[in-house]
Amino acid sequence: MALAQTDQAPVATAFVAPGLMTFLALDFGVKRTGFAVGNRLMRTAQPQGTITAEGDARFVKIAAQLKTWQPDALVVGVPFHPDGAAHENTAKARRFARQLHGRFKLPVFEVDERYTTTEARSDGARDADAAAACIILEQFLRNLPP
Repeated sequence: MALAQTDQAPVATAFVAPGLMTFLALDFGVKRTGFAVGNRLMRTAQPQGTITAEGDARFVKIAAQLKTWQPDALVVGVPFHPDGAAHENTAKARRFARQLHGRFKLPVFEVDERYTTTEARSDGARDADAAAACIILEQFLRNLPP
């Protein structure tokens, strides 16, 4: 899950196998986690809602979404300060990404999520967390090779 600087923001650069087609993105929050689904072919994502749960209860709800959508991989937004420095929630989001991989045995990719919630709110999203997950996933999909 190495991060590299691109012309936009750091995104996951780990090799993404061509067979990975469907992705579920998560905008991690301590109490709320927005999620969106999208696919490699269309390179678009759709917000699907927000999970309001903590601890193991969050993973039960995520498992239900995985069963529904059956993604090939997961994408997790990782927050940073505006200057790119890590902070407390950076570590929490990365831990969450590792837990997802450990529990569900799916590839997990990290994407810099700076300003995604702000962008979602400025676009008038009713559910800013789900809309932020959508922005995270679309950013990831745009950076995949054709």
